[in-house]
Amino acid sequence: MRRLQMMTEEEVKYLVIHCSATRCDRDYTEEMLLRDHLARHFRGIGYHFYIRKDGKKTQHRMLLEVGAHCVPYNRCSIGICYEGGLDEHGKPANTLTKEQEERIADLLINLHKLFPKAKIVGHRDLPGATPKECPCLDTHAVFGWIEELWLVFVDLVIYVIIKSMPYSSTTAKSSLYNPRMAT
Repeated sequence: MRRLQMMTEEEVKYLVIHCSATRCDRDYTEEMLLRDHLARHFRGIGYHFYIRKDGKKTQHRMLLEVGAHCVPYNRCSIGICYEGGLDEHGKPANTLTKEQEERIADLLINLHKLFPKAKIVGHRDLPGATPKECPCLDTHAVFGWIEELWLVFVDLVIYVIIKSMPYSSTTAKSSLYNPRMAT
């Protein structure tokens, strides 16, 4: 039996969104996903998380376990796949349900707390990855607000820390936030 390959927290640079590339009017269960990944000689489902149309989330890899979802980024990313990605005619389309979008957003917010430097990207956004439409949506347009929210949070924390400092000089406080202001 093969030994599990693990990443460190510092190595997680991407939170990669995928779609199952299945029609939105058909079910694609975890069992079907497992069957297809085993047929590709994976040792199990390659994604860390799978989100069904009803918003049900299942986890298939340990969080820091190396995935099998986006060569050559498997050793520095966490893979999140949603059921769908194709319209009723089999054409690439954003088929996220409200439940999927909410569940993925919640998951990304929690993962971004654990890995604040990780970028939220779609499979198709990564150079050198297998060229495809996956996740069949504009990841930044749908989920980019999560990274922006995190930056606002960090700025707010810095502001609160500076405001609570005992220095009486505004310049001294400002120089802590902006080293160029220090004299």
